Amino acid sequence: MLVFDAHLDLSLNAITYNRDLRQSLNHLRREEMGMEDLGGRQRATVCFPEMRKAGVGICVATQLAGCMKPAAAGGGWNSPEQAWAMTRGQLAWYQAMEQAGELRQIRNRAQLRNHLSQWDADPDSTPIGYVLSLEGADSLRTIGDLQDSYEHGLRALGPAHYGVGRYALGHDQSGPLSSLGRSLLAEMDQLGVILDVTHLCEPTFWEALDAFEGPVWASHHNCRALVDDPRQLSDRQIKALAARDAVIGVACDVWMIVPNWQRGVSNHQNRPGADLNSLADHVDHVCQLLGSVRHTGIGTDLDGGYGTEQTPHDLKSIADLTRFISILRNRGYTDEDLERICHRNFVEALERAWVD
Repeated sequence: MLVFDAHLDLSLNAITYNRDLRQSLNHLRREEMGMEDLGGRQRATVCFPEMRKAGVGICVATQLAGCMKPAAAGGGWNSPEQAWAMTRGQLAWYQAMEQAGELRQIRNRAQLRNHLSQWDADPDSTPIGYVLSLEGADSLRTIGDLQDSYEHGLRALGPAHYGVGRYALGHDQSGPLSSLGRSLLAEMDQLGVILDVTHLCEPTFWEALDAFEGPVWASHHNCRALVDDPRQLSDRQIKALAARDAVIGVACDVWMIVPNWQRGVSNHQNRPGADLNSLADHVDHVCQLLGSVRHTGIGTDLDGGYGTEQTPHDLKSIADLTRFISILRNRGYTDEDLERICHRNFVEALERAWVD
């Protein structure tokens, strides 16, 4: 089964974590023995070989460099110019992986169709396709930088991450969309850049949907009805996204999967039930709420500043997505349903967004 993973922080891991993603997970973990400087050290779950085992033939791969204080990994730069330089370095790594034959950037509908055709015919030797996304807009020094980024392949953008961003407030804040944020959305509309609503605080979420006319998705989000936290989507938000033909990628960060998981405190011994079955509950909730599988996908966010200490206990590698697919099948999802959830919904979202 081809998997489209709608959110992987590949360049964060390559540059900030200094991981050579061409190597095995065992190699990456051995290299980090004794290191505790960043969350997830010694506990990586993502590398190119494991992505291939999972069937991840296409993903949304991020650039990430914010100016927020305090900030998650890679997000605490002291100026937009420093953050911009970081995203340029991340872009250079993606380009190097293209030259090495590991990745292939996908910018338009024709490239998407060509890649999927090649992957279907020969997945072992076809590079993994990626759509470039920016998680948090802080690294854009001015709105004009968006045009440059688009020319280098940027096709999706989430204006916020954590905290108070320069263009939008993160999910841990509350407030309206700023005038600078509105200007950013207008430029995204002009260029055809997809709006990723992930991490937007709820008041900004609603204003952004009203202000933005282009394609929308939620790359890595779970359900507030199951885990009551502002980071999650309410049922009303889920319905609004479906009305915009958006797709929601369920995420593998365990505090978003089960309630009452305290980061840095809870573990798999003192919080049972934090497993892939619980992640499947979020898929069930969205599909039952909407009466359709057409708005559900996968956006793992694996190795997004954490590792196996904060994944479902039965997920030690991205390759364990195959187990997740089996869980959904055992719940009665048909092969057609699984094809939609695993890749076709996000593929069709790109088909709608891109005009050749």
